[in-house]
Amino acid sequence: MSGSKHNQEEEYFARLEREQVAALKEKLAAEEAKAAREERKALHKNRCGKCGGELLPRPFKGVEIDVCVDCGAVLLDPGELEQLAGDDKTGVFSALGELFSFSRPKA
Repeated sequence: MSGSKHNQEEEYFARLEREQVAALKEKLAAEEAKAAREERKALHKNRCGKCGGELLPRPFKGVEIDVCVDCGAVLLDPGELEQLAGDDKTGVFSALGELFSFSRPKA
């Protein structure tokens, strides 16, 4: 086998190996990010974002909201503000909803 052909083969296999390693690193990073999201979610489930206290569901005007037993903070799930606001002719609640909405990564 000539030296040139041998070098080309070595370069080819080295490139394949680099691509495989890069793909594995990307997959591992994605799995680690997902695990971190799940861990964060488990730590904060039913916990107040303000003080870390326990959140308990309470009915309020036909909507079940979450209220912190320690500090009284209220957590509204997506869509609950609109339900509580009803038909908002002023646009204030719509603007608040847009202000507090953001895109989330899909789990």
